[in-house]
Amino acid sequence: MIRTFRVLALVCLAAVAAACSTDSDSAGNSAEDLTGRTFVSTSVSGTQIPGAGPMVVEFPEDGRISATAGCNRFVGSVDLADGRVKASDLASTMMACLPEREGADAWLTTLFDAEPRWSLDGNTFTLTGDDITVSLQDEKVVDPDLPITGTEWVVTSLRTADAVVRSVALENAAPTLTLADDGTLTGNTGCNEFGGSAEVGDDVILFEPLTMTRAACADPELADIETHVLNVLAGETTYTVQGSSMTLTAANGTDGLEFTAR
Repeated sequence: MIRTFRVLALVCLAAVAAACSTDSDSAGNSAEDLTGRTFVSTSVSGTQIPGAGPMVVEFPEDGRISATAGCNRFVGSVDLADGRVKASDLASTMMACLPEREGADAWLTTLFDAEPRWSLDGNTFTLTGDDITVSLQDEKVVDPDLPITGTEWVVTSLRTADAVVRSVALENAAPTLTLADDGTLTGNTGCNEFGGSAEVGDDVILFEPLTMTRAACADPELADIETHVLNVLAGETTYTVQGSSMTLTAANGTDGLEFTAR
Protein backbone atom coordinates (compact mmCIF):
# COMPACT_ATOMS: atom_id res chain seq x y z
CA MET A 1 0.00 0.00 0.00
CA ILE A 2 2.84 2.38 0.81
CA ARG A 3 4.53 1.74 -2.52
CA THR A 4 1.24 2.22 -4.35
CA PHE A 5 0.66 5.51 -2.55
CA ARG A 6 4.15 6.73 -3.50
CA VAL A 7 3.62 5.87 -7.17
CA LEU A 8 0.29 7.66 -7.21
CA ALA A 9 1.84 10.67 -5.51
CA LEU A 10 4.59 10.85 -8.11
CA VAL A 11 2.05 10.59 -10.91
CA CYS A 12 0.03 13.41 -9.35
CA LEU A 13 3.11 15.60 -8.94
CA ALA A 14 4.05 15.01 -12.58
CA ALA A 15 0.55 15.96 -13.66
CA VAL A 16 0.69 19.16 -11.62
CA ALA A 17 4.09 20.06 -13.09
CA ALA A 18 2.78 19.51 -16.61
CA ALA A 19 -0.24 21.67 -15.89
CA CYS A 20 2.01 24.45 -14.61
CA SER A 21 4.10 24.51 -17.81
CA THR A 22 1.89 24.40 -20.87
CA ASP A 23 1.84 26.05 -24.27
CA SER A 24 -1.26 28.03 -23.41
CA ASP A 25 -2.43 31.47 -22.30
CA SER A 26 -4.24 32.36 -19.09
CA ALA A 27 -7.59 31.60 -20.72
CA GLY A 28 -6.50 28.10 -21.62
CA ASN A 29 -5.98 28.69 -25.35
CA SER A 30 -3.43 26.26 -26.77
CA ALA A 31 -0.53 27.15 -29.04
CA GLU A 32 -2.20 24.82 -31.52
CA ASP A 33 -4.93 27.46 -31.85
CA LEU A 34 -2.30 29.78 -33.38
CA THR A 35 -0.76 27.35 -35.86
CA GLY A 36 -1.43 28.24 -39.48
CA ARG A 37 -2.74 31.70 -38.66
CA THR A 38 -1.47 35.22 -39.40
CA PHE A 39 -2.26 38.26 -37.27
CA VAL A 40 -2.01 41.96 -38.14
CA SER A 41 -1.68 44.75 -35.56
CA THR A 42 -4.66 47.08 -35.18
CA SER A 43 -3.57 49.07 -32.13
CA VAL A 44 -0.47 49.65 -30.00
CA SER A 45 -0.46 50.93 -26.42
CA GLY A 46 2.93 52.33 -25.45
CA THR A 47 5.85 52.93 -27.80
CA GLN A 48 4.44 53.14 -31.31
CA ILE A 49 5.85 51.23 -34.30
CA PRO A 50 8.22 53.49 -36.30
CA GLY A 51 6.55 54.07 -39.65
CA ALA A 52 3.20 52.85 -38.25
CA GLY A 53 3.86 49.21 -39.15
CA PRO A 54 1.72 47.23 -39.16
CA MET A 55 3.20 44.40 -37.16
CA VAL A 56 2.44 41.05 -38.78
CA VAL A 57 2.92 37.81 -36.81
CA GLU A 58 2.56 34.41 -38.46
CA PHE A 59 2.67 30.91 -36.98
CA PRO A 60 3.26 28.81 -40.13
CA GLU A 61 3.67 25.55 -38.22
CA ASP A 62 4.02 24.25 -34.68
CA GLY A 63 7.03 25.81 -32.96
CA ARG A 64 7.76 28.35 -35.71
CA ILE A 65 7.15 32.09 -35.94
CA SER A 66 7.55 34.79 -38.58
CA ALA A 67 7.20 38.48 -37.76
CA THR A 68 7.74 41.93 -39.25
CA ALA A 69 7.02 45.46 -38.07
CA GLY A 70 7.10 46.97 -41.53
CA CYS A 71 10.65 46.39 -42.69
CA ASN A 72 12.67 43.16 -42.37
CA ARG A 73 11.08 39.79 -41.66
CA PHE A 74 12.25 37.74 -38.67
CA VAL A 75 11.81 33.96 -38.68
CA GLY A 76 12.74 31.07 -36.43
CA SER A 77 11.63 28.81 -33.62
CA VAL A 78 9.32 29.92 -30.84
CA ASP A 79 8.43 28.58 -27.40
CA LEU A 80 4.92 29.57 -26.27
CA ALA A 81 4.99 27.77 -22.93
CA ASP A 82 3.65 29.48 -19.80
CA GLY A 83 1.75 32.04 -21.89
CA ARG A 84 4.92 33.78 -23.07
CA VAL A 85 6.50 34.27 -26.50
CA LYS A 86 10.12 33.12 -26.28
CA ALA A 87 11.83 33.73 -29.62
CA SER A 88 15.33 34.94 -28.83
CA ASP A 89 17.22 33.52 -31.81
CA LEU A 90 15.42 34.74 -34.92
CA ALA A 91 17.07 35.16 -38.32
CA SER A 92 16.08 38.13 -40.46
CA THR A 93 16.27 39.46 -43.97
CA MET A 94 18.75 42.28 -44.51
CA MET A 95 16.84 44.87 -46.54
CA ALA A 96 17.42 48.59 -46.15
CA CYS A 97 14.40 50.15 -44.45
CA LEU A 98 12.70 53.26 -45.79
CA PRO A 99 13.70 56.30 -43.68
CA GLU A 100 10.44 56.46 -41.74
CA ARG A 101 10.72 52.75 -40.88
CA GLU A 102 14.38 52.65 -39.83
CA GLY A 103 13.51 51.92 -36.19
CA ALA A 104 10.91 49.23 -36.93
CA ASP A 105 13.30 46.28 -36.62
CA ALA A 106 14.70 47.51 -33.29
CA TRP A 107 11.14 48.03 -32.01
CA LEU A 108 10.23 44.43 -32.86
CA THR A 109 13.44 43.03 -31.39
CA THR A 110 12.87 44.93 -28.13
CA LEU A 111 9.35 43.53 -27.87
CA PHE A 112 10.47 39.92 -28.34
CA ASP A 113 13.48 40.30 -26.06
CA ALA A 114 11.01 41.05 -23.25
CA GLU A 115 9.34 37.65 -23.81
CA PRO A 116 5.85 39.21 -23.94
CA ARG A 117 2.79 37.44 -22.64
CA TRP A 118 0.33 36.28 -25.25
CA SER A 119 -3.41 35.73 -25.23
CA LEU A 120 -5.94 34.69 -27.82
CA ASP A 121 -9.61 35.62 -27.75
CA GLY A 122 -11.30 34.38 -30.90
CA ASN A 123 -9.66 36.35 -33.71
CA THR A 124 -7.82 38.76 -31.38
CA PHE A 125 -4.21 37.97 -30.53
CA THR A 126 -2.58 40.19 -27.88
CA LEU A 127 1.09 40.63 -26.96
CA THR A 128 1.86 42.33 -23.64
CA GLY A 129 5.41 43.41 -22.82
CA ASP A 130 6.83 45.44 -19.95
CA ASP A 131 5.48 48.77 -21.18
CA ILE A 132 3.71 47.93 -24.43
CA THR A 133 0.59 46.10 -25.53
CA VAL A 134 -0.05 45.15 -29.15
CA SER A 135 -3.50 44.05 -30.26
CA LEU A 136 -3.61 42.03 -33.48
CA GLN A 137 -6.48 40.63 -35.50
CA ASP A 138 -6.61 37.52 -37.67
CA GLU A 139 -5.55 38.59 -41.16
CA LYS A 140 -8.51 36.83 -42.77
CA VAL A 141 -10.83 39.11 -40.80
CA VAL A 142 -9.11 42.46 -41.34
CA ASP A 143 -7.68 41.76 -44.78
CA PRO A 144 -9.64 39.06 -46.67
CA ASP A 145 -8.05 37.64 -49.82
CA LEU A 146 -8.71 39.87 -52.84
CA PRO A 147 -9.55 38.33 -56.22
CA ILE A 148 -6.52 38.04 -58.47
CA THR A 149 -8.52 39.34 -61.44
CA GLY A 150 -10.03 42.81 -61.45
CA THR A 151 -7.49 44.08 -58.90
CA GLU A 152 -4.71 46.51 -59.74
CA TRP A 153 -1.52 45.05 -58.26
CA VAL A 154 1.51 47.27 -57.57
CA VAL A 155 5.02 45.79 -57.27
CA THR A 156 6.58 46.44 -53.86
CA SER A 157 9.53 44.00 -53.86
CA LEU A 158 11.73 42.08 -56.27
CA ARG A 159 12.67 38.55 -55.29
CA THR A 160 15.90 36.86 -56.35
CA ALA A 161 17.67 33.69 -55.23
CA ASP A 162 19.65 35.76 -52.73
CA ALA A 163 17.39 38.52 -51.47
CA VAL A 164 14.08 40.34 -51.38
CA VAL A 165 14.82 43.81 -52.73
CA ARG A 166 12.98 47.03 -51.95
CA SER A 167 14.20 50.47 -52.91
CA VAL A 168 13.17 54.08 -53.27
CA ALA A 169 13.51 53.70 -57.04
CA LEU A 170 11.10 50.76 -57.04
CA GLU A 171 8.65 52.62 -54.81
CA ASN A 172 8.69 55.61 -57.16
CA ALA A 173 8.46 53.49 -60.33
CA ALA A 174 5.54 51.45 -58.92
CA PRO A 175 5.21 48.83 -61.69
CA THR A 176 1.64 47.53 -62.00
CA LEU A 177 -0.27 44.51 -63.26
CA THR A 178 -4.02 44.15 -63.79
CA LEU A 179 -5.56 40.86 -64.94
CA ALA A 180 -9.09 40.98 -66.35
CA ASP A 181 -11.71 38.24 -66.13
CA ASP A 182 -11.61 37.82 -69.93
CA GLY A 183 -7.92 36.87 -69.86
CA THR A 184 -6.48 40.20 -71.00
CA LEU A 185 -3.93 42.10 -68.96
CA THR A 186 -2.42 45.57 -68.74
CA GLY A 187 0.33 47.14 -66.71
CA ASN A 188 3.62 48.97 -66.71
CA THR A 189 7.24 48.19 -65.84
CA GLY A 190 7.98 51.58 -64.32
CA CYS A 191 9.34 52.66 -67.69
CA ASN A 192 6.95 51.26 -70.29
CA GLU A 193 3.32 50.26 -70.67
CA PHE A 194 2.48 46.69 -71.65
CA GLY A 195 -0.51 44.57 -72.54
CA GLY A 196 -1.32 41.00 -73.47
CA SER A 197 -3.21 37.97 -72.30
CA ALA A 198 -2.82 35.27 -69.69
CA GLU A 199 -4.57 32.12 -68.52
CA VAL A 200 -5.22 32.15 -64.77
CA GLY A 201 -5.50 28.80 -62.96
CA ASP A 202 -5.88 27.88 -59.31
CA ASP A 203 -2.26 28.71 -58.47
CA VAL A 204 -0.61 29.18 -61.88
CA ILE A 205 -0.68 31.97 -64.45
CA LEU A 206 0.41 31.28 -68.03
CA PHE A 207 1.52 34.55 -69.62
CA GLU A 208 1.49 34.95 -73.40
CA PRO A 209 4.21 37.19 -74.94
CA LEU A 210 3.58 40.82 -73.99
CA THR A 211 3.30 43.82 -76.28
CA MET A 212 5.07 46.91 -74.93
CA THR A 213 6.05 50.49 -75.61
CA ARG A 214 9.76 51.08 -76.18
CA ALA A 215 10.71 54.17 -74.17
CA ALA A 216 14.21 54.21 -72.70
CA CYS A 217 14.36 53.96 -68.90
CA ALA A 218 15.60 57.11 -67.17
CA ASP A 219 18.46 55.37 -65.33
CA PRO A 220 20.13 51.93 -65.01
CA GLU A 221 18.25 51.00 -61.81
CA LEU A 222 14.90 51.49 -63.54
CA ALA A 223 16.17 49.43 -66.47
CA ASP A 224 17.09 46.61 -64.06
CA ILE A 225 13.63 46.79 -62.47
CA GLU A 226 11.98 46.57 -65.89
CA THR A 227 14.11 43.56 -66.87
CA HIS A 228 13.21 41.75 -63.65
CA VAL A 229 9.48 42.46 -64.07
CA LEU A 230 9.47 41.22 -67.67
CA ASN A 231 11.44 38.08 -66.77
CA VAL A 232 8.81 37.11 -64.20
CA LEU A 233 5.82 37.93 -66.43
CA ALA A 234 6.92 35.37 -69.02
CA GLY A 235 5.53 31.89 -69.51
CA GLU A 236 4.28 29.89 -66.53
CA THR A 237 4.44 31.46 -63.09
CA THR A 238 2.99 30.39 -59.75
CA TYR A 239 1.08 32.80 -57.56
CA THR A 240 -0.28 33.17 -54.05
CA VAL A 241 -2.73 35.76 -52.78
CA GLN A 242 -2.85 36.60 -49.09
CA GLY A 243 -5.18 39.41 -48.16
CA SER A 244 -4.23 42.44 -50.23
CA SER A 245 -0.83 41.00 -51.18
CA MET A 246 0.18 38.80 -54.08
CA THR A 247 3.42 36.99 -54.91
CA LEU A 248 4.41 35.77 -58.37
CA THR A 249 7.26 33.27 -58.74
CA ALA A 250 8.91 32.60 -62.09
CA ALA A 251 9.40 29.13 -63.53
CA ASN A 252 12.98 29.03 -62.19
CA GLY A 253 11.53 28.94 -58.67
CA THR A 254 13.65 31.83 -57.36
CA ASP A 255 12.89 35.09 -59.20
CA GLY A 256 9.64 36.72 -58.27
CA LEU A 257 7.59 39.82 -57.59
CA GLU A 258 5.69 40.89 -54.48
CA PHE A 259 2.61 43.06 -54.99
CA THR A 260 0.11 44.98 -52.94
CA ALA A 261 -3.35 45.99 -54.14
CA ARG A 262 -3.93 49.63 -55.01
